Amino acid sequence: MSALKPWIRILRCPSSSYETVWQRSFTTTARRAAEHVRIVEVGPRDGLQNERSTVPLEVKLEFIRRLSNTGVRDIEAGAFVSSKWVPQMANSSQILEHLLSQPQPTTDPIAYSFLIPNLKGFEKFLSIAQAPQPSEEMEKGPIISPENPNEPPATPTTPPPEEEPASNTSTQDPNEMPSSTSGVDQTSASSSSYPYQSTEISIFAAATESFSKANINCTIAESIERFRPIMSLAKERNIRIRAYISVVLGCPYEGPNVSPAKVAELSRTLLEMGADEISLGDTTGTGTAPRTQELLKTMYSSGIANKDLAVHFHDTYGQALVNSVVALEHGIRVFDSSVGGLGGCPYSKGATGNVATEDLVYCLHSLGLQTGVNIESVAKIGGWISEKLGRETDSRAGKAILANLQ
Repeated sequence: MSALKPWIRILRCPSSSYETVWQRSFTTTARRAAEHVRIVEVGPRDGLQNERSTVPLEVKLEFIRRLSNTGVRDIEAGAFVSSKWVPQMANSSQILEHLLSQPQPTTDPIAYSFLIPNLKGFEKFLSIAQAPQPSEEMEKGPIISPENPNEPPATPTTPPPEEEPASNTSTQDPNEMPSSTSGVDQTSASSSSYPYQSTEISIFAAATESFSKANINCTIAESIERFRPIMSLAKERNIRIRAYISVVLGCPYEGPNVSPAKVAELSRTLLEMGADEISLGDTTGTGTAPRTQELLKTMYSSGIANKDLAVHFHDTYGQALVNSVVALEHGIRVFDSSVGGLGGCPYSKGATGNVATEDLVYCLHSLGLQTGVNIESVAKIGGWISEKLGRETDSRAGKAILANLQ
């Protein structure tokens, strides 16, 4: 871990924040040689939603099944949005039914999340989640979030051989440190029963009025009121809620200078309403290191805890990994990514996909950090799904790994 300092000392935090990061986050001890970073794999939803050609249901299910055996413990599986506007997500109900009735054969607990745009979408989600399931191993009713669904495993796993083809803080800490000091490539004995699998929901707001109206056809204030009954019902059912905020580092309609204070204010509001985690999205991929630093400094000074934040970088201008390292230095430990760099934004001309999971994991591991993710497995999946979509993977690390495996 001592080798980490020269690589991530790119930008400085305020002195108090800097001391906290280095004393708490990068202390090397005999029992803890690496720090855990949680990866949220968004490929099955955010990665596929803009694909022009329909991706068959069986491909999506196989995609999720393969991802479930890579060590990734958070997978965005679908969205209960209008099939008229997002036809690629039309079979999300079937995906949820499949996950409920046929638990994925994994060795780690996994949370599967679904994007919810409005109360109608949430009611549809609940109608499926609360329906009795045919599997005797599953309890009736919704699969709800445990107290800490994302606690890192004691020993990171590799997939089985056959799987190749402040007042503003939440009450949960999904980034609790693992007890193991091991790396990613150790195996653990498989269990005859599958670990706990939960379903969660995600809501999405925007940092600018123009993008909010273009994306969800309402103002920011109206979107907040739209989410209140959803969040209230979810909390009653102990369902974990993730809140996305789009265009935090640049808007295709209002330009690159999005107000960090406005992002912080919106984040506080969502946390106070019951969100368990805020994912800050550079939807256009125009974010830079200085603006990422400014945003995270503003979040910190606004009293928002790092443990309540995730970052979601697109790689339009090749800055996603740079911005990720800046976020690391500021104490962020949850990162969204997509295998093969899948994704894009229909409301941002030229915007490319999310930061590739393979590239992000390679970067994190090179800094001595621990993800629990098997990079060879995600590289193979990135190549597989890209082939299904009729193109090569956009992950540079993925291409190199696949070449070396041949």
